[in-house]
Amino acid sequence: MGFQDERPGRLRRAPENFLTNEEIQAVQAGRRSFMRKAFVAASAAMGAPVLARAASGDSAIMNLPPWSTSLGQPVAARPYGLPSRYESNLVRRESPGLTRVGGSSVSFAPLQGLFGIITPSGLHFERHHQGWHDVDPGKHRLMINGLVKTQAVFTMDDLLRLPAVSRIHFIECGANTGMEWGNVAVPTVQYSHGMLSCSEFTGVPLRDLLEQCGADFKKGRYVLAEGADGSSMTRTIPMELIESGEVLVAYGQNGEMLRPENGYPLRLVVPGVQGVSWVKWLRRIEVGDKPWGAKDEAVHYVDLMPDGTHRQYSSTQEAKSVITSPSGGQILLAKGFYNITGLAWSGRGKIKQVDVSIDGGINWRRARLELPVLSKALTRFNVDWVWDGKPAILQSRAMDESGYVQPSYGQLRAVRGSKSIYHNNAIQSWKVLESGEVGNVQVL
Repeated sequence: MGFQDERPGRLRRAPENFLTNEEIQAVQAGRRSFMRKAFVAASAAMGAPVLARAASGDSAIMNLPPWSTSLGQPVAARPYGLPSRYESNLVRRESPGLTRVGGSSVSFAPLQGLFGIITPSGLHFERHHQGWHDVDPGKHRLMINGLVKTQAVFTMDDLLRLPAVSRIHFIECGANTGMEWGNVAVPTVQYSHGMLSCSEFTGVPLRDLLEQCGADFKKGRYVLAEGADGSSMTRTIPMELIESGEVLVAYGQNGEMLRPENGYPLRLVVPGVQGVSWVKWLRRIEVGDKPWGAKDEAVHYVDLMPDGTHRQYSSTQEAKSVITSPSGGQILLAKGFYNITGLAWSGRGKIKQVDVSIDGGINWRRARLELPVLSKALTRFNVDWVWDGKPAILQSRAMDESGYVQPSYGQLRAVRGSKSIYHNNAIQSWKVLESGEVGNVQVL
């Protein structure tokens, strides 16, 4: 199977803007002024004002379509809402470069077709180590044991009765962008960065449950989270993350119960930490005094350093960003105005700024950050761009509130080497050809 066509990700045609240098400089002076001049220039270049052209006979506006002259479908036709049939190609996709072994599999979110910062639950990326299950919530239990005064077993009804909180956070697989480590230029942002999503999660702070059980917070500086799937996914979580109150035992996602693929009925939410620690189908929390060195933290999800040693428990996802449009696999259909947009995130807190380059990192412009800008959540950024039809290399570079700046590939490999798989947060580059085709290219 080859990489699938993603035609819905192609850019719509923009007006042919014939702008003077003065008009291009208006971008710096103010976006509203720039947009007005671009609109006027586009209308003049096309021979007539936009309204005049519409009045002269655009059938799509002059004639009422069938849906304006007939009855629509009743609510009962679709008790659970679905996307439009015209959006049927915007789906999660599997990579042909990753082999499925048993239930171990991964699907990538279509970042190129999403807006804002929230990932629809049906497009949320998946990573399974032993397949997914639709667990009976009436039979599911959460046990808390180890260094606690009172061991306890919670039913779903018990958890749903407790005070809940809702928070928006990103989740990123530690292997996201992993294929790029080996200089494999996958074609689209869905395949290069699609093991990334952002949702509103609802649940109970794990700290509250541990306090209820009388956890020993002095001796018990780690917890082991265990899932109920066939792989018995187990991960060590440092207690300081839990003490902050951020770590949730979550049952809700985007206003409804978790989807089965995302851990229904219960999963762990560990903001800022790689997705493998967000244990799905959560069944047990054990409080202990040292890391467990479980199979998926002793052998997998570790960083191979240049000297041959493994960097272990490197869980925090460092500041990272990617331009989602224009991006690989898309086509600019005409010269003129485009909105460069993308996503930035950091496991250390809020994104402070994002800079964008159209010349491969020689010059940078500050991007606009869309609100809200939240801690350990995706942040949407935008930059105005007038494409002159010449080749360009688009890049974005994020900085978080700690002052950490996203590195180039040269900077990252100088520290980490080139034989790693996990935790690649290097600057992504998209090359725009004179034809308008956009492709993946690495710039050191």
